[in-house]
Formats: sequence, structure tokens, C-alpha cells
Amino acid sequence: HVQLVESGGGSVQAEGSLRLSCAAGAFTVNNYCMGWFRQAPGKERERVAQSDFYGSTVYTDSVKGRFTISKDIAKNTLTLQMNSLKPEDTGIYYCAASWNRYSPCAYKFWGQGTQVTVS
Repeated sequence: HVQLVESGGGSVQAEGSLRLSCAAGAFTVNNYCMGWFRQAPGKERERVAQSDFYGSTVYTDSVKGRFTISKDIAKNTLTLQMNSLKPEDTGIYYCAASWNRYSPCAYKFWGQGTQVTVS
């Protein structure tokens, strides 16, 4: 059973920073695709960032240059460093994992989500 647990969400003013973490338990983050998704009120869930087995990263256009996805192998966690936050970054952020090693990544496992609010 793959259990993903996010932490690090909260409320922040525009231009502030937050760092999200996703503890992956028995799932080895470095071996597969992992990603961060978000869902804003009234909108569909969208992929924010993805990191695959080879370390290749993908970002949605709106966060390029501001967000950084990374894998902490020692802690077996996935992180999302979010800088220069904007009100439109507000939403519930989800960590996701796939059995695929590289794109296309079909995400099968999801965390419970953590709220990020930017005002």
C-alpha cells in the first residue's frame, strides 16, 4: 500500500515562499515519476511539476522560474519549493506517484492534499 503524506502548506502573502514536502513511506521516490498537482476552487486539478526516474523535470508554464521540484533520496521525500507566490497559486496541492519511470506518467497514488493560500 503506497501512502503519500504532504506537509508544509499554509497561508502566505503574495511574493512569499512555501516549501511542500511529501513523505512516501515504502515507495521509493527516486525510482519513479512523482509529481505535484493542484486544484483551485472551481477549477480542474492540474499538474504543477513532475520529476521522473532520470531527473527530468517538467513545470506548468505559470510556475516556471518560481517553483522547483526535487527528490530527497536520503529522506525518501518529494519537495516543492515555491517562491514569489501569487494569489492565483492558491489551491489544494497534492503529491502523486506513478509506477512509470518516465513520461508519460500515469499517476495511481495520491496524497490527501495540503492547502496553500496566497493573499
